[in-house]
Amino acid sequence: MAIAMKIASQISKSSWIRKMFEEGERLRQEFGAENVYDFTLGNPNVEPPEAFSRELLELAQKPLPGMHRYMNNAGYAETRAAVAEKISRDAGLAVPAENIIMTCGAGGALNVVLKTILNPGEEVIILAPFFVEYKFYIDNHGGVPVEVWTNRDTFQLDIDAIEKAITTKTRAIITCSPNNPTGVIYPAESLKRLGDVLKKIHDRTGHLIYVISDEPYARIAYDGQQVPNIFPLVESSIIVTSHSKDLALPGERIGYLAANPRMATAGQFMEGAVFSNRVLGFVNAPALMQRLVAKLQDESVDIAAYQAKRDLLVGELSGMGFKIVKPDGAFYLFPTSPLADDVEFVKLAQKHHILLVPGAGFGAPGFFRIAYCFDIKMIERSLPAWRLLAKEVGLKG
Repeated sequence: MAIAMKIASQISKSSWIRKMFEEGERLRQEFGAENVYDFTLGNPNVEPPEAFSRELLELAQKPLPGMHRYMNNAGYAETRAAVAEKISRDAGLAVPAENIIMTCGAGGALNVVLKTILNPGEEVIILAPFFVEYKFYIDNHGGVPVEVWTNRDTFQLDIDAIEKAITTKTRAIITCSPNNPTGVIYPAESLKRLGDVLKKIHDRTGHLIYVISDEPYARIAYDGQQVPNIFPLVESSIIVTSHSKDLALPGERIGYLAANPRMATAGQFMEGAVFSNRVLGFVNAPALMQRLVAKLQDESVDIAAYQAKRDLLVGELSGMGFKIVKPDGAFYLFPTSPLADDVEFVKLAQKHHILLVPGAGFGAPGFFRIAYCFDIKMIERSLPAWRLLAKEVGLKG
């Protein structure tokens, strides 16, 4: 075999999101882009905020000496300071710049954290429904993923289920809020309860369990809601995030990780994480993007536009008979599949040129995901096809 057996096996189990995106390319070529309704990939079609273009033009016209050279593996001091200042304001506690590492997106940050903390065979709890790449990231570093369901009716944290799943091998729990794929926000009370459980375990046994808070959607929250900062709520917490969604820069691969200053092991963790960032081959986050995002920590894409798309889809699809938990943020819906087999439902939707991702791709058979980070006109054009699909599966349509 030309490639490793593990990789060959993982390819066969890999992301439904990409598979469906590729199917969309085929349908667009056959039927025309205007007749295909692709809700698969969370790839924002909006442009970055105007401030990004201004800063980019300024750097292009007045380049800084040495601005494309290597820097400290953790990133530029001024960028880390800007990120730390923003987190400090959100958390209501002082986060030093030394607790920040600029990374190649949230995926890079997750791999850095997992490499830093995992010993072979240790367990990482992931909360279903979950972003499928979590399992591969954990495997990258010799860990074992342990799946624990959230509440199936609300997708909120089931703290009792998490506590029951914790063993002497548990090293970390990954949370994502607002969640991909459900869009729910975990409230402060739930996160504090989780933090209290972990502190109780640590105080009793000395067993340190990290909470890795994956937050690329933290600035995309609706109806005036605020996403709670995890640092005051969970002592052993690490934030990983990117500017792929809040600044619409997914192709630039720029993000960061931040260690909670309340964590007694923060200094040792940061030393390990800087080393891991280097030896994983990232070396450092892209220099140009670091310069730019340093001045954009209070900027964001237009949240109102995303909320309008959410409201349109939730209203229309609920009216057709689809069962949906209304999302608090991000740009996804995760309805219940009207067919017991969510893969079969997704295949049926393709007949109507609607491209979706089955819940099985997120560890949650029986559901399906809709990404709505696309032109609202496409969403509107898709509604007749949705009605036909709903009728075909026995809903009102």
